[in-house]
This record gives sequence, C-alpha cells and structure tokens, in this order.
Amino acid sequence: MRLSDCHNIDDFRQLAKGRLPFPVFDYIDGAADDELTKARNTAAFADVDLVPDVLAGVETIDTSCTILGRASALPLMLSPTAVQRAFHWQGETAVAKAADRFGLWFGISSLATRSIEEIAALTNGPKLFQLYVHKDKGLNTHMIERCQAAGFDALALTVDTIVSGKRERCLHSGFTTPPRFTAASMWSYATRPRWTMDYLLREQFRLPNLDTHVREGSSKALSIADYFNTMLDTSIDWRTAAAIREQWGGKFVLKGVMSAGDARRAVDIGADAIMISNHGGRQLDGSRAPFDQLPEIVDAVGGQIEIICDGGIRRGTHVLKALCSGASAGSGGRLYLYALAAAGQEGVERALGILKDELERGMRLMGVTRVDQLTSDRLRQR
Repeated sequence: MRLSDCHNIDDFRQLAKGRLPFPVFDYIDGAADDELTKARNTAAFADVDLVPDVLAGVETIDTSCTILGRASALPLMLSPTAVQRAFHWQGETAVAKAADRFGLWFGISSLATRSIEEIAALTNGPKLFQLYVHKDKGLNTHMIERCQAAGFDALALTVDTIVSGKRERCLHSGFTTPPRFTAASMWSYATRPRWTMDYLLREQFRLPNLDTHVREGSSKALSIADYFNTMLDTSIDWRTAAAIREQWGGKFVLKGVMSAGDARRAVDIGADAIMISNHGGRQLDGSRAPFDQLPEIVDAVGGQIEIICDGGIRRGTHVLKALCSGASAGSGGRLYLYALAAAGQEGVERALGILKDELERGMRLMGVTRVDQLTSDRLRQR
C-alpha cells in the first residue's frame, strides 16, 4: 500500500499499521479497557442523517469560520497529541507545517517532542498549547510563561486525566516514552527498518517542554499511564482552573468537558471555549461519545461559550453533523496521526486535503454556501 492509495482516514490507518512497529501503532490506535468508547466516538455520527436542500446555487462556497478569535479556513482543529516524534521522525514539525498550509488551528501537548519555541517559529497560524497540570507547580508556571513569550493564541487545560485510563494494548506491548526495545517487540522493530533507523539515527527523542524540570518520559523511559499516575496533580479542581485562566490571561479552553453541569461551570469561570472530549476513548471506557453529548451541552450553554466537538471525526460529513448540532468546530487527533505515522508531512497534507474536499463537497450537496447555514433543521435523528 502506498500513500497514493489513501483516499480516507481509514486508509491512512492501514498504511500506518504496515509501517509502524506494533507497540507504536497500538499506542496511537488503542484506547481504554474494551475500547467501547473509542468505537462509539465515530459510530455516533451514523445515528443521525443530513437533510440536504437542492437548487441552492452553490457555485461559490465559504468554508471559513472564526475559532477563538482567529480565522480558520475550515471548521476543523488539529487536537494536541503527545510524543509525535515516536510516530514519525518529523513529529509535530510536520503537523504544524501542514496546519499552516491549510490555515487551521494546531495544538501541541505538554508532552510534545518539539518545543514551544520551535513550533512558534514554524508558523504564524493559530496555535494552542495543551496543559497537563503537574505536581511540580514551577513546571506548570514555566510552560505557561514560555507560551506567553512565544505568542501562543490559546491555552487548553486538560481536565480528564486525573489518573490514566487502563490502556491494555500498551500493557501488552510494553510501550514507553521514549520507546524501548523489548524482547517481545524486537521482531516488529526489526521488520520496520525505515522507522527503526529514523528513530535511532535522527535527533534524540526528548520532551523539551518538560525536560527542564523532569527526566521521566524523556531521558527516563516510562509508560504514559505511569507518567499520568505519578507526575500529574490529582488535586486540581475548579479553583485551580480559574487560577490558571487568570495566570494565562489569554484565550482559555477546558478540554475534556462531557457534562452540561461542567459546561455551565466553564462559563462561570470565564472560559472562552470547551472541548467536548473523552480523550479519544483512552480514559473512561463506557463514557458517552462527544457527538452524543453535544445537543445537551448546546442546550445548556449554547451562545455563551464556543463548543468544540473533539473526537471520533473521520469524515468531512462528521464535521458537518457536529456543526448542525451546534458545535463551533470539530477537532480530532487520530484523523491526522495515522497520516503522520504513514508518511510524515506529506501524509498529513494529503489527509487534510481529503477532509477539505469532503467538507466542500458535503456543503454543496447539502445546499449550503456558508458554515453558519449548517443548523439543526438540516439534521434528523434515526
């Protein structure tokens, strides 16, 4: 299978599976426990139908919108995801450049393998930093101050990782950050020589936004679950979130909100946006899909705060359905991670091009010329 054979996100998944050692692929692809929530995140979009209008004069359409005060060419954000250097040697550099080319929001994780400053130098496009609150409060302040100095446009506080979900594929494979060669996985690494040589011979794996304060995950191998369970602050609460918003002083997002009550609290503390998200099904298995929870949250806080539907998106029509349900935009991680793992920046750009085409084609077939015309009357429950 070649990159030119990829015509949808699942094709990129298949290509990535063939090119990555299985512990690395399973880290991207896997989720918590029985992975029911991960599957539901995408399946939820099949439970509603789009209702198109015809003869609407759609020769010219406008897919642009404004997200968190910045223009976006599509109602789509590239969610922050960790340790991208493990998936392809270009890592976050590839995703940042692709996002810049397509005029999209791009987020990096606290556990990114490129520094805040490197990413800021790569693009003038809208940039979001995802903050994990560590027990080391000096580290939290250090990351916030670096984002302020680098001109990041928004800070997203992740609120659904108080402890790690049980990611059983990683338990079976022994995946760590940085990746560690084990007897059980050695054959898989040996039969993926391109990935293995890139990992061994190119720049050293590190977590440059953290390694000024901690060795874990960068020079000291640790599973993601162990990192979350030992390094993150389990005492954070709404007062913590409000204090971080005040310390940051810019556009502030809560990532991981799933209930209407929490959405109302986000409004109360002055958040600019919420990302309805269950962390790609990697935390609480059995939780609802973001898309399923979207109408309830829109009813509770619609118009008071921007609402981003994060997770499960694999098609342009999924974004259209989220917008019809009241979301400001859609976002996702695996939708570009499979492509990054498959072919670096070239893969990410091909994936984004496919999603862009699907969005444009879907709008024309829906009979809409602007994103704000995607309203609830164009959606029906099955």
